[in-house]
Amino acid sequence: MSMLEAVLAATREHAERPAITAGRRTLTFAELGDRVERVAAGLADARLEPGDRVAFSVRPGLDAVVLALAVCRAGGAIAFVDLGAGPELLAARLALAEPRWSAAESVLHLVSAPGLHRIARRRGIDLPAYATLLPSARHIVTGPPLPGTPRGALRLDRLARTAPRPLPMPDPGADALLIFTSGTTGTPKAVVHTLASLGAGLDDIRDGLGLTPGLRVLTDQLMIGIPALIAGAHWTLPPAGADPGAAPEQYLPLLERAEAVFCSPAGLDAILRLLDERRAPAGALSLIALGGAPVLPPLIERALARFPAARIRCVYGMSEILPVAIADGAEKLRAVGDGDVVGRVAPSVRARIDDGELVLAGPGLARAYLHELPAELAEVRTGDLARLDGDRLTLLGRRKDMLLRGTQNVYVGLYEPVIASLPGVADAAMVGVPDAIGDDRLVVAVVPDGAPADLAPDPAHPLAKRVAAALPGLIDHGALPDLVVAIGALPRRGRMQKPDRPALVALVAPLVEG
Repeated sequence: MSMLEAVLAATREHAERPAITAGRRTLTFAELGDRVERVAAGLADARLEPGDRVAFSVRPGLDAVVLALAVCRAGGAIAFVDLGAGPELLAARLALAEPRWSAAESVLHLVSAPGLHRIARRRGIDLPAYATLLPSARHIVTGPPLPGTPRGALRLDRLARTAPRPLPMPDPGADALLIFTSGTTGTPKAVVHTLASLGAGLDDIRDGLGLTPGLRVLTDQLMIGIPALIAGAHWTLPPAGADPGAAPEQYLPLLERAEAVFCSPAGLDAILRLLDERRAPAGALSLIALGGAPVLPPLIERALARFPAARIRCVYGMSEILPVAIADGAEKLRAVGDGDVVGRVAPSVRARIDDGELVLAGPGLARAYLHELPAELAEVRTGDLARLDGDRLTLLGRRKDMLLRGTQNVYVGLYEPVIASLPGVADAAMVGVPDAIGDDRLVVAVVPDGAPADLAPDPAHPLAKRVAAALPGLIDHGALPDLVVAIGALPRRGRMQKPDRPALVALVAPLVEG
């Protein structure tokens, strides 16, 4: 069943149950289904055609969920737009995606309007004039009426008043989602998912996490919230700015009403630290799902100590195929040996090892890379070294990024995403400085948000000290760095601008004691 068919089936099966809550607004499943159908009919009346791409810049919330589902219902495809990517990369991504439509909040048009742009910049908001990014696109706007809205824009609240009418169900093989992952201004990279590939992956997430009807699920991630809806669960979206990593104090009241939560390892770390500081009692969480970075045993131990009745589920996936595997936290703690046990391979995923590298295929695999069309994907080579024991998958890191400390191999790919997700960290790298006997002294370099590019490696920087204090209990003891420094920018090289590790070693080596 396609993603869209599964969601619409849930709106009928669980009609009277609460489906989604954002702030003081709650829609039942029946109301959600009706609103999606009305908005889709309005978009079709406005000539959104099957295959049309919509540049999507609506923050997670009830309007974003309704509009994204309605675009798919009308046969369109969502292309998520990251306005923080920088003007050149943003322009290159839009040129590749060629969206005929844009969807954005009215406040975005307001703060990026020519007359207010200078004022917004003085307040730390520096956005491009959004309406000018796609001068020939049709615009859809959410939120209250505000100045700066493009002439002729379609308002979501008016679309929701369209008389519903039956629309043909989109082909399951139709494109539904474009996710930009990496690349340069010359060759941006995006994966293209269909309704069918999303359906396969989201079914695996629903089953792997054990989502059930009525379960109160707190997350701002569509790839968790949509499976929650498919399961008949009650999805609560946190308000904008309630990020558990950066502002855990805003997140704690939401946890009191939740039974399940999804967050990054850094977000859970911040929540646990705040609970410990306040000596707060354990909440009623029955499920803690983690993803977005490797989940390591020290964090699982702390989570189970705080929430002993909770199931811990660790999701390993990538843009091309989500999920790849889901691990039970207790299983990860019992695992011994090298590497990171990431759990049982998802039912819809076909995994094999080719010369040590993990290769994936299956119905949840994205259709293609956008820049490689019309060529389509048959499988994806992950670049991860791995081992398969039956259907249990263990990641062994990336061969070229391995460091040696005593008898322990340290794969930096397991730790850099965890460090980079900490509050205040814009970028991070772990390198080894060889000592006199051939061991590596481990150094972590972090780039502070908003740091000047000429900031020299500084172990006394406040962020360096905060990161050094946060890592014990978050990453494995054997991988704790000998030194943490803040730096203005990581050195990079080549057309793909990958981290220049030898250059970084040369910069930090003088700071490492012999």
